[in-house]
Amino acid sequence: MIITRTPLRISFFGGGTDYPVWYKENGGAVLSTTINKYCYISCRYLPPFFNYKYRIRYMEREETQSIDEIKHPSVRECLKFLNVEHGIEMVHTSDIPARSGVGSSSAFTVGFLQALNALKGKMITKRQLASDAIKVEHTLIKENVGAQDQVAVVFGGLNKIEFGGDKAFYVYPVTIPVKRMELFQSHLMMFFTGFSRNASDIAGEQIKKTPLLKKELLRMKEMVDEALSILNSESGDIADFGKLLHESWQIKRSLTPMISTNEIDTIYENAVKAGALGGKLLGAGGGGFILLFADPSMHPRIKNKLGHLIHVPFNFENLGSQVIMYSTQDFY
Repeated sequence: MIITRTPLRISFFGGGTDYPVWYKENGGAVLSTTINKYCYISCRYLPPFFNYKYRIRYMEREETQSIDEIKHPSVRECLKFLNVEHGIEMVHTSDIPARSGVGSSSAFTVGFLQALNALKGKMITKRQLASDAIKVEHTLIKENVGAQDQVAVVFGGLNKIEFGGDKAFYVYPVTIPVKRMELFQSHLMMFFTGFSRNASDIAGEQIKKTPLLKKELLRMKEMVDEALSILNSESGDIADFGKLLHESWQIKRSLTPMISTNEIDTIYENAVKAGALGGKLLGAGGGGFILLFADPSMHPRIKNKLGHLIHVPFNFENLGSQVIMYSTQDFY
């Protein structure tokens, strides 16, 4: 039995520049962090006592004789990608709902690939795991997703991630003093809007418009280094990070009408009236979680103003995807 734990992520700046259609020509960069909310995958070789070969449990339950019969695209393609020959039982659970903007689909793929490699007795590097997850999602499943989520949840921590060049991606951990990091985290809030959306559909619309969005995407890429300068300035005003988030959100919501909605705009406006300096909808858009940046003294007012939404406390985490349980079997 293998159990993997893969963190979910928050992306602050640069989202949209991590799509291959953009970064292969222009380069991309994001600033993101993983948080202490996780996707768990338990996986084992299925004992040979059943009239099916694969038992897959997530929001649905699947019992099939062949890999091709499996409906879950990531499970099906990961099994094919790693040439798994024996029957598998996989169970997925998560701290956060799917399709909510915190990288849950990529965390699933990463966690399952991690588990399957462990079952086969293989230890692979973080770079290989991230590269494999990108290949599964981009090439095999053909999802309209970027490359930041897979890299972020594999490596863990607060990072600047660059895209492009010979190695496809480069990870630079953000190093700032502990007190500055604590101050930064204390300004962040996350609320669940309660709206579901299909990230691939929204991303697909943005990808189609990419040739027309060069000015906006270049500005969003520039903001990554501006945000890092704010975090690295011990004497600088941390509030500037929130103001930059506000500018970034205004650009992002203009990229396609699918990114925001009237309900989300109202939530954001109410948060700003209650004291938020800035924020953004996480992920591709359309719903899910909204991130807000505000002085801690304003948090009670914001919670009261957004009282109909679920507030989700969180902290940063630094470990990335891990095997947290390994127990051998001898059925095969």
